[in-house]
Amino acid sequence: MSARTLPLLFLNLGGEMLYILDQRLRAQSIPGEKARKDEWTDVDRKRVMNDIITTMFNKKFMEELFKPQELYSKKALRTVYDRLAHASIMRLNQASMDKLYDLMTMAFKYQVLLCPRPKDILLVTFNHLDAIKDFIRDSPGILNQVDETFRQLIETYSCLSAGEFQLIRQTLLIFFQDMHIRVSIFLKDKVQNSNGRFVLPISGPVPWGTEVPGLIRIFNHNGDEVKRTEFTTDGNYVTPQREGSFDLYGDRVLKLGTNMYSVSRPVETHMSGSSKNLASHAKENIVPNPLAKEELNFLARLLGGMEIKKPGGSETGFRLNLFTTDEEEEHAALTRPEELSYKVINIEAAQEPGRRAELSRILGEMEVAEPRPPSAGKGEDLLALMDGL
Repeated sequence: MSARTLPLLFLNLGGEMLYILDQRLRAQSIPGEKARKDEWTDVDRKRVMNDIITTMFNKKFMEELFKPQELYSKKALRTVYDRLAHASIMRLNQASMDKLYDLMTMAFKYQVLLCPRPKDILLVTFNHLDAIKDFIRDSPGILNQVDETFRQLIETYSCLSAGEFQLIRQTLLIFFQDMHIRVSIFLKDKVQNSNGRFVLPISGPVPWGTEVPGLIRIFNHNGDEVKRTEFTTDGNYVTPQREGSFDLYGDRVLKLGTNMYSVSRPVETHMSGSSKNLASHAKENIVPNPLAKEELNFLARLLGGMEIKKPGGSETGFRLNLFTTDEEEEHAALTRPEELSYKVINIEAAQEPGRRAELSRILGEMEVAEPRPPSAGKGEDLLALMDGL
């Protein structure tokens, strides 16, 4: 597995989360002069987006994220997004948070599958960051945070070889391989089957730097071309006009990773049979996770830099429903397999004795190993790092 995959996974999933939240907040917004105290306004929407993006691109958080490290469990990463989604006055109940995470993961999985070449995953990431910058174009301070992450991405990934990007793509596909959630947008566009698996096209542009298939060249021992043979293909392939820009600003050419919710469409999710079977067997796996301590420390480091905005004074948190009605949300909460549900972790750096116990309780299957010296490359001690955040 690639030790450079985590930042790309986090940023792309985070970008999809922001797309969904922006679309739902816009759909539920009421004009300011008509809104009741408990109803969303466009001012509230902007505030939520600003708060989440500020937390997401926190400097110390990004520094920890970009350290070379392996991916951790789906449950550990899901906990980070629970915390991130609640970094503002917005509150999501369990069913809506489950649906949000399903939409995020399936959208990015589809984008990874469709990338013409492994390096284009970086262009997908840039598309997400370009859109995020558009969300906060009126907030120069937050914009600088995103630009700094942009520069860090360029510095970290521009020098990687094609083989290293291929390893990153394989690591992402391994992470997503057991996730087959059906999404109405994909089903209606006929890019996803009823079992939750994606339908990959056999036509379209070929990867940049390659030729349209249909020609076989034969060379002699001197390297001179001596014969050409043409053959027909089932697909309709075209050569891309130009390569997408990997600079801070530029035309990415590739459209994967752009906002597919810009036009209001329903975004229902349904579990496929394979995912239900996965959930039904979840409790059978009682083998302790050998990376338990590392995963708990990983969560503590990442979550230590996040702060949940608690409504002050008479201000109340606003609830966002990702379903069409409250009844649908309640039904989803009742029918969701317990094994696939997660809880939001609140970590207070000053409460060290209870922090690890709380993480261990919520992350069920993980067992906390006995303390040991930090492994090479980890740098600072966990507690010292968290106390400094």
